[in-house]
Amino acid sequence: MHKDAIVEAAAGVHLVHGSNTNWVILAEGDAVTLIDTGYPGDRQEVLASLDALGHSPEALVAVLITHAHSDHLGSAEYLNSTFGVPVHLHEAELPHARREFLQQVSVGQVLRQAWRPGVLPWAVHAIRSGGTTDVRMTRPEPFPKEGTLDLPGRPVPVHTPGHTVGHCVYHLPDAGIVISGDALVSGHATSRVRGPQLLPTMFHAERAGAIASLARIEALAADVLLPGHGPVHRGSVSAAAQRARELAG
Repeated sequence: MHKDAIVEAAAGVHLVHGSNTNWVILAEGDAVTLIDTGYPGDRQEVLASLDALGHSPEALVAVLITHAHSDHLGSAEYLNSTFGVPVHLHEAELPHARREFLQQVSVGQVLRQAWRPGVLPWAVHAIRSGGTTDVRMTRPEPFPKEGTLDLPGRPVPVHTPGHTVGHCVYHLPDAGIVISGDALVSGHATSRVRGPQLLPTMFHAERAGAIASLARIEALAADVLLPGHGPVHRGSVSAAAQRARELAG
């Protein structure tokens, strides 16, 4: 794993840049919460990032998933079945994780956008990384309670539907951090825009909902954004959400 792939956002909070998707490691002593798990092809990088920070998979107390797209859910079933780590998502996202339905950009949608800069290289990478493989979960779980979760990092799930029906961001109030998944990103291989933004339209199940959910992110007190795609964004998360709304307008 490249030394620049792991970025310390705060004490015990690290953003990890996978091949094209980020995940976050929250650690308190020997206990760890992992938020998102990259593509299936990122599995060794997920394990290597834990190891680089001095943790084994057995240290995982829970895996939290922002949403059940293959580039975020990639190793969730593996970690659950191999190490017994519970995997939690918003209740509305559970059937998505079980693949009772799929809200994910189709090959046809991608091909219709193939003329756009960056789309074909991104698509090739996604396929090579396992983006079209079956990552369905057998035992995804809802959050054990409402509000702050009793897990390392003390994350607070905030439902932000639109990208998918059960998308959640995770707020770390004590650290002033929002882990935003794909509800608000700071870059993407298919976007020429830099800085806070929504993903391109083809990636959202319901774009109007994704825009509306920016208001929920805007209401969170935080000055560091850890997105599912792109670099760490330092500065008012509220202002970042406002900028994304303006760009989407």
